[in-house]
Amino acid sequence: MSRITLITILLCSIFFCGNTTISAQNTILNKTTTLIRPPYLKTGDTVAIVAPSGILRNRTAEVEQAKSLLQNWGLKVIVGEKVFNQNYHFAGTDEERREDLQKVMDDPKVSAIWCARGGYGTVRILDKLDYTKFKKHPKWVIGYSDITALHNQVHNQGFESLHAMMCTSLQDNTETIKETISTLKDALFGTPLIYTLEGSKYNKIGTTSGQLVGGNLTILHTMLGSKTSIDTSGKILFIEEIGEYEYHIDRMLQSLKRAGYFDNCKGVLVGDITKVRRNTTAWGVSIEQLILDVFAEYNFPVAFNMPAGHEKDNRALILGRNVQLTVTGDQSLVVFQK
Repeated sequence: MSRITLITILLCSIFFCGNTTISAQNTILNKTTTLIRPPYLKTGDTVAIVAPSGILRNRTAEVEQAKSLLQNWGLKVIVGEKVFNQNYHFAGTDEERREDLQKVMDDPKVSAIWCARGGYGTVRILDKLDYTKFKKHPKWVIGYSDITALHNQVHNQGFESLHAMMCTSLQDNTETIKETISTLKDALFGTPLIYTLEGSKYNKIGTTSGQLVGGNLTILHTMLGSKTSIDTSGKILFIEEIGEYEYHIDRMLQSLKRAGYFDNCKGVLVGDITKVRRNTTAWGVSIEQLILDVFAEYNFPVAFNMPAGHEKDNRALILGRNVQLTVTGDQSLVVFQK
């Protein structure tokens, strides 16, 4: 081997090893990076209503109520041109829904994007979204359920977002969802969020802190292995679900567990797990015990009874924000960093 060849090999080795080290450092940094907080809303700001998921058949009244609610808060409102389009299960074709969403993502005058409803369909347009202009003028993305897919992507782009009520939530009497509405307003306008949760015998006691991430369990499971899956390392995971069999819930949690999803979590916050379907063969334990059994080998605290998800009392959660979680048997405290 000539001297020149040896020197070339050594230089290449240094270059590639150095790059590997830098890459590893960046990976670690990304896990703990503080996310960008879109500006809180103020009087005169504009909120855009779009429908990236399910069809809005006979839902005009709820969208009109949503407009009135925002206007009463002193905000301007625009409704996507294609919100009421229909394409079988969806609120328009994939391209129509993407185009409506992309338009308001790009609009520097829009301060928040409120998803009209969930259902299913957001995952079909995720990979066609461009965040170039969004990054220059970040805005709050609001929704839950299927919108978890969009929250995941927004998180991985480096921004906070809001797990909160959607326009169709206004099908309920507003008197019965006062906290749902008021916490959305608080989150958007920058009023600090603090939740004291009812205690549970299933609570796993402890105190922890970290970025809050998560959302609908089915969607989190759907994202697994893709570029829109969330790295939960050093973070507190929130989960909620509706209308699934108990063994489906266990299967999803076990899949996430086997993939290492919970290995470096700092804690788990359990929201509403409702309308659980019962199989002909009884599961044998409560849904709370099922969840607790999955997390039995981990040292992090687990808090039940977070009123967030598919029920009327659906309190706003700032995803990507650092929270302090204190869990006892009598109660849990969730404090969002200002």
